[in-house]
Amino acid sequence: MSRSQLYDTIGATYAVTRRTEPRIATQIWAALGDARTVLNVGAGTGNYEPPDRDVLAVEPSAVMRAQRPTGAAPCVAASAERLPFTDQSFDAAMAVATVHHWPDPIAGLREMQRVARRVVVFTFDRDGLNKFWLIRDYIPELATLVAGHPSATEQAEALGARIEPVPIPWDCVDGFPEAYWRRPEAFLDDNVRRGISIWRRLGPDVEQRAVRQLRDDLDSGRWAERNRAITGLDAADLGLRLVVA
Repeated sequence: MSRSQLYDTIGATYAVTRRTEPRIATQIWAALGDARTVLNVGAGTGNYEPPDRDVLAVEPSAVMRAQRPTGAAPCVAASAERLPFTDQSFDAAMAVATVHHWPDPIAGLREMQRVARRVVVFTFDRDGLNKFWLIRDYIPELATLVAGHPSATEQAEALGARIEPVPIPWDCVDGFPEAYWRRPEAFLDDNVRRGISIWRRLGPDVEQRAVRQLRDDLDSGRWAERNRAITGLDAADLGLRLVVA
């Protein structure tokens, strides 16, 4: 399934469950430096687009483009691997929680670097997946699913970039999976899961098994016992990273 097809499927609830988390936005916008023109690649509904800069968005999914709010930056239908812009057209290019859906992530990253003088990517470290209890204890299949995806280190090497950790606050308002690291009951909500692409990619059998096991562990107290060390934290490093070139 292509990224466009995937988001045409899950995108119907995306604008409700996936919102800009201000603390993450502050880190992303700081990484953009003094860039005045910004290309947002795989832009979705426009989360994390800086409001004080000249932004152009790229998004292949019609469902996602249709949910961009009134007043959002103009959006072009295109893919990361073939950006329809000349070399160095932008001060910066950004990509937020999208690279793992690209058919050729390294090609897309290099395209971003071709069209912009600075590149900022919010991504996950494939090698750090087991930092998150959801993957470690309930959906270990995800590690196999992303086995061919370049790690954060490989993405950084392709761009000559540095890597910054992105701590996730316990009350994060953007509904990507790691946002609920201290609120496990959220995964029992169908609406929450519908805005997270991993469930669609793993399939209904894995999803139903994981939800059933999590519900049982919450009821029995096993989840609380296993995760006692994190329940008092305000933020956690779960392998999410900024790649900045």
